[in-house]
Amino acid sequence: MTSSESGAGCEETIETLYHFLDGELTDERRAEIERHLDACGPCVRAYGFEAELRQVIANKCRDHVPASLVSRVHAALVEEEHRRSAD
Repeated sequence: MTSSESGAGCEETIETLYHFLDGELTDERRAEIERHLDACGPCVRAYGFEAELRQVIANKCRDHVPASLVSRVHAALVEEEHRRSAD
């Protein structure tokens, strides 16, 4: 598919995938990329891979913070706030 048929070519679509996935494109630009993805198997596979990779990374990067740590950090912040307001 040529860029004149869809508004975006393969190279341009692949280069724009991160911005597309992050919602950083204008509505018009997003529509151009969507049209290209609808018609181009290799690009839609690349999109699927990138989207899945981002999901895996997001899931792996979620750390469970123990409640005791949250409480200690909160107490320290409150103490610091009180100390600053006393000065």
